Amino acid sequence: KEMEEHQSVNFMRLLSDESGCSILSEDSCVYHHTEIYEELPSSQAARHRKQGGWQTCEAEPGRLPRGAKDKTSTQPLRNLLLCLQGKREARNRRNLEIRSVGFWESWRRSQSINRKRVWAGVRGALSSLLPWQHVLHSIEGRFGVGVKSYFVFLRYLVYMNLLHCVVISSFILGPTAFYGREPLTFEDDDSFLDFFLGSGFLERSPVFFGYYTRGSLNLTCLNTPLLYLNGVLAILILSLIMVVRRTAVSYKHMRLLGKRYSVNVSFKIFCGWDFTIQDHAAASLKRSFIRNDLKLYLEEQSFSLRKAQRTLAQRVRLYTLRIILNLLVVSLLGGAFYLIYFATITSQSEGQKVSLILQYLPPIAITSVNLVLPHVFRKVSSFEDYSFTTQVNVTLLRSIFLKLASLGMYLFFLFRADPFFTLNWEKNNQFGREMYKLCIFDFLASFCNTFLLNYPRKWLYPSSLLTRLLGKQRFLIPDNVLDLVYHQTVSWVGVYYCPLLPLLGTVKLVVMFYIKKFTVLRCCVAEQRMFRASSSSVLFHFMLLLGLFMAVATFGFNLYQFALSSSCGPFANGASVFNVTGVCVDSLPGPAQSAVRYLASEAFALPLILAEIVILTSYVSRGRANQRAIERLKDMLVMCSSDKRFLVKQHTTMLRNKKRTQKARTTDAGEDSSACQ
Repeated sequence: KEMEEHQSVNFMRLLSDESGCSILSEDSCVYHHTEIYEELPSSQAARHRKQGGWQTCEAEPGRLPRGAKDKTSTQPLRNLLLCLQGKREARNRRNLEIRSVGFWESWRRSQSINRKRVWAGVRGALSSLLPWQHVLHSIEGRFGVGVKSYFVFLRYLVYMNLLHCVVISSFILGPTAFYGREPLTFEDDDSFLDFFLGSGFLERSPVFFGYYTRGSLNLTCLNTPLLYLNGVLAILILSLIMVVRRTAVSYKHMRLLGKRYSVNVSFKIFCGWDFTIQDHAAASLKRSFIRNDLKLYLEEQSFSLRKAQRTLAQRVRLYTLRIILNLLVVSLLGGAFYLIYFATITSQSEGQKVSLILQYLPPIAITSVNLVLPHVFRKVSSFEDYSFTTQVNVTLLRSIFLKLASLGMYLFFLFRADPFFTLNWEKNNQFGREMYKLCIFDFLASFCNTFLLNYPRKWLYPSSLLTRLLGKQRFLIPDNVLDLVYHQTVSWVGVYYCPLLPLLGTVKLVVMFYIKKFTVLRCCVAEQRMFRASSSSVLFHFMLLLGLFMAVATFGFNLYQFALSSSCGPFANGASVFNVTGVCVDSLPGPAQSAVRYLASEAFALPLILAEIVILTSYVSRGRANQRAIERLKDMLVMCSSDKRFLVKQHTTMLRNKKRTQKARTTDAGEDSSACQ
């Protein structure tokens, strides 16, 4: 009776709507022809699909049975997802195939396998040579993957700035040094303060725009103005490609690691340990990885349960509170922008006669606002009853709006100061100097915050009343990520008038890595509440993309406003971006001129848009196909679980029947013996 009940169960409810056909059951028929196999839920589901019209999946062109796939596979046996017996059978089939395909085909396949093994070894060796890899593992073990994502993001910016330095050296510094400039000399009025103000010796150095003149390299299509312009454009285009690609990859990882495809907790507990670990330190790190992952999962599940239990009145009160808190945030942003405006007007009121403190007044105001308000935003978000990951992301959004908007307001106030630009722009490279001062002061503020505030606070806790009120220090990921985005945005905005700003940024980022490492390992404790870094990584790179867009807008405005008439730099003596490029295009042959003008015309926009549509369609189609493949794999896992449960029940039933039979035989034997007596 139990057997009949098991056979009558409809197991198709375990399959999703997006699932296609699976070749798992059909392939298994080749190797297993048993009576019990026909009763498995997966076999019944496969027969049901065939009866419903799914049998055409087996006849798809290019679809090979499992044995044929193993025969033609060039992967090493250790990489195949097979049991030991399956790998032995695959090896035997390959040996038989080698005898049938001939010497040259066998040699070609063996060489393909060897090349893949060599490339895998090379990739593993190169990954081990990445800088700070051991430090990142240590940080992840103690503070979680979220803090590690900050340092990975910082390392990515180091790579990007190094690439910018290569571009600057190739397009700008190299030709200028080769074709010669007058040697740099120190004057009597040069001082140490020039390093902080960007004046004096630095103003006559390759750091700023005014140093680069047309010089001896004065060909029609190969001259200093064109190389300078192409270098800056190459930096912005390469940055756009790198940031967009990184954002897309992070978004893909977020989709794959989201709740839709979350790993089972039992797998994390029972299968998460690496039994090859023998070192005590490595074991401690691995244990910390698993503990932090479980803390994050439990935190998310607890918040989801609490959110589902909210009543209507609680939701109304919560939304009202959120509206009030958002109005408070808007008021604080307005006050911050007015403070930046006041500092900008005050610093430029006396021209060059103001003191060092007054010249640094706008960077001081911007840095102070960016240092205080993110802490306020974090406290505000804690009252809005979001999950911890959502709190981090909301704080990030508000803080990045603060940082980018404060920088944008500062640039706007500079552009509106007409007397300031008409008197000092061409002579002193003032815009580049302002970006240079922002970069220098941001580094000084981070250095002083670490060694003058955080480190003494760690030693004073808990003896001091103030440190007890502030609590233990924790590494605030939103604030530190925003500092990196702000720094990179300043570098992009000022690269046109300060070409060596990427080099300064590279040095600053490398030093900042060790400063932040010191802060994390020596001054901070682990966060009690973890957050998932996959979703935050998308937000990191999206904010970086916003900073790049602001830099491109500023660059375009600079070209339109100031490159039309310049008396210094590469576009001096009546040269401008437009007439230099026009002269170069006119000197090209006729077909080349037509091609360049077509690429710059509006007629090229239509095929460009069509190409973008085709590319986006292909990516969307690939994503949907991958999603269907994931659904099929999930269905296979469900059916495997159903098969295991079915076999356990069958085994239990057989044992019960065996015991009943034995008991019945024993009873009958006892009755027979009694009757005989």
